[in-house]
Amino acid sequence: MTHPTGNQHRPFRPGERVLLIDSKARRYMITLAEGGSFSTHAGTIPHADLIGRDEGILLRSSHGARLRAVRPTLSDFILKMPRGAQVIYPKDIGPILVLADIFPGARLLEAGVGSGALSMALLRAVGTEGSVVGYELREDFAAKAVKNVESFLGPDQPYRVELRDVYEGIEEAELDRIVLDLPEPWRVVKHATVALRPGGILLSYLPTIGQVARLREELDGSPFGLAETLEVLQRTWHVEGQSVRPDHRMVAHTGFLTVARLLDPDLPEVPGFGVAPESTV
Repeated sequence: MTHPTGNQHRPFRPGERVLLIDSKARRYMITLAEGGSFSTHAGTIPHADLIGRDEGILLRSSHGARLRAVRPTLSDFILKMPRGAQVIYPKDIGPILVLADIFPGARLLEAGVGSGALSMALLRAVGTEGSVVGYELREDFAAKAVKNVESFLGPDQPYRVELRDVYEGIEEAELDRIVLDLPEPWRVVKHATVALRPGGILLSYLPTIGQVARLREELDGSPFGLAETLEVLQRTWHVEGQSVRPDHRMVAHTGFLTVARLLDPDLPEVPGFGVAPESTV
């Protein structure tokens, strides 16, 4: 299969995914194959009409319906990919990458990999010089995550998933970042203080504010500081000629993002910062 991680400036090839968008903005993701075809109530499009053509072309089905063909983005793939667990959605993945300051070459632990949606974004951000290790309790979720990552990014990624309970400890050391999608992340804080390098970042994704309060309480009594919690609300707009208004529906609460940094555990804590200020003498 051809994967979307290489050069995108080329015609469509057999084995790669294509996103078809109709006049009503409905989206269909297909995998091109020699002799294949795509069919809906609006008619059929042979894959041969796509193979060898450039991205962005406009196609007509056997019934005359028009569909635009593009390569799916990571966001498109996440919303369409096979899943076992609930995924972290694109509106939260972007802020996670920025809040956790995921950089090329970073060494990451992700606990609670689910279906691998966040794993793919993390792998793109750390690049080939970095690495992502996943801890997952359920074997079926782990297998689904690995399959989804390979399906979109291709094989030989710096990625492995272990069937391990992160509440019992973290084997890795000198990690740059730890990202958690777990119901009780406060149980990981003590392990994260050992596994992260000084200055490393812990980020947790939680659905309820009660869980956030419990996590923040644990962080307050730890070597972590500079803690921050936020949620991301997404509102799209209807823009058509002179008709410009917010859409009637929006993607509101999905989860809370809490981030904190591991500071020097040997220095006395100052409330609100978690580390003593430098001397002015």
